[in-house]
Amino acid sequence: MKRKSLNSYPLLIFNLRCIIIRKMKLTQKIRIFPSEKQELLLWILSEKCRLLYNFALAERMENWQKNKDLPREKRHYVNYLIQSRALPGFKEKYPEYKWVYSKVLQTILKKLDGNYKSFFALWNKGDKDARPPRFKGKNYFTTLCYNQSGFKLQENSIMFSHKHPSNIILEFELPSHLIPQGTIKQVELIQSDKRWYISLTYDLKVPKYYDNHSYQAFDLGISQTVGVNLSGNSVQFTHRRADLYWKKKIKEVHSKRDHCKKYSNKWYWYHSKLLRMIKKCSYQLKDFQHWLSNQIVSHTKANTIIVGDLKIKQIAQKKKGTGNAKKNRISNTLNHSVHNTGYLSRFTEFLTYKAEKRGKKVIRIDESKTTKACCKCGKLEKRAIFERSITCDCGNRIDRDLNSAINIMIRFLSEKHKFDFLSHESSVNEESFLKQWNGFLRHTDQPVLEAVVHS
Repeated sequence: MKRKSLNSYPLLIFNLRCIIIRKMKLTQKIRIFPSEKQELLLWILSEKCRLLYNFALAERMENWQKNKDLPREKRHYVNYLIQSRALPGFKEKYPEYKWVYSKVLQTILKKLDGNYKSFFALWNKGDKDARPPRFKGKNYFTTLCYNQSGFKLQENSIMFSHKHPSNIILEFELPSHLIPQGTIKQVELIQSDKRWYISLTYDLKVPKYYDNHSYQAFDLGISQTVGVNLSGNSVQFTHRRADLYWKKKIKEVHSKRDHCKKYSNKWYWYHSKLLRMIKKCSYQLKDFQHWLSNQIVSHTKANTIIVGDLKIKQIAQKKKGTGNAKKNRISNTLNHSVHNTGYLSRFTEFLTYKAEKRGKKVIRIDESKTTKACCKCGKLEKRAIFERSITCDCGNRIDRDLNSAINIMIRFLSEKHKFDFLSHESSVNEESFLKQWNGFLRHTDQPVLEAVVHS
């Protein structure tokens, strides 16, 4: 019997293209329960890492003081390479630093170097509020990072290397259903709110992205998220505002704590209660963000999701008093909703990695003036935050966030040629999309099409 070639199976060829060939890095956080001796050892190792971080930071600060008055071509800065090469001599001079696994000490210097690079990147972009790295206090637990080696994962347990004279074994049991299936590249030991965690960074194979000529644009907001597609359909998700529920309660407990004598028993009682409430609020917000991002990625047929490239620092920045009490209150409320909850920036990250896991892609484009411009005629008009509905002189009456989502889609279609990974074959362009939406927007008295999802 003659064997058929692969070319005779077009469906098979299509499936082969979608075979998992790319990798992405993900992190799985698992809680552990060390014994008292293990906790003491972890704090000892962390203290050595904290001191090394502070010593390296002090060396860089002294180096800057010596070089800042010299001409730029004569300056000699201390960097990660110089400090890492000096690490063996430092351990010979102070033998107790040999207790810590060598890779852990190297990652401490890498984190300091990364903090400086992040600071200079922000400063060069014109962010004058950026500040250089600071010293770590004595009560700060420095994360122990084992990169590629120094740990051993066996079935449902993980073991870490060290050379402390006590010879205490750092081995912890892990739930089998939480252990990732990919190749583990890095493990971190973390202490947060008197709880201990292990963070596993691993490689996960994901499907290759391909452009299926279907796009979905979303306007990310604080109270709701609205999306539109090329077919003229829209979807609206109403957010569960856990921060509004906890805001008054946190404010009340905070006030009671401040009326107590500082560091008294009553002060500590209210302080611990305040921390628990803040943590509870944070967990509820994060849980809803995971649910919503998963809903968007799972139920959209589009392989390309477009969101606005938000400037969170500018949005959350407090503005000076305008003399108008109402405007000042709105500005403070917006700052709290955006900055204190971390909603918008964190949600975009969740959406990005969940889309990549499914072979989809999230594109961020500039969304400036998408709220001010009318999606039907393009007229710009400044709108207050409390104006949730837009009424234009052209007769267009539409929801504010839906109007912004339409403008984001229009801007993406006009700038589609800038993205090399997208197919530029003619499917739906800016003109045809506008025709569809102009036909829909003629019925200005009809309510906005929406699918409100409550959690």
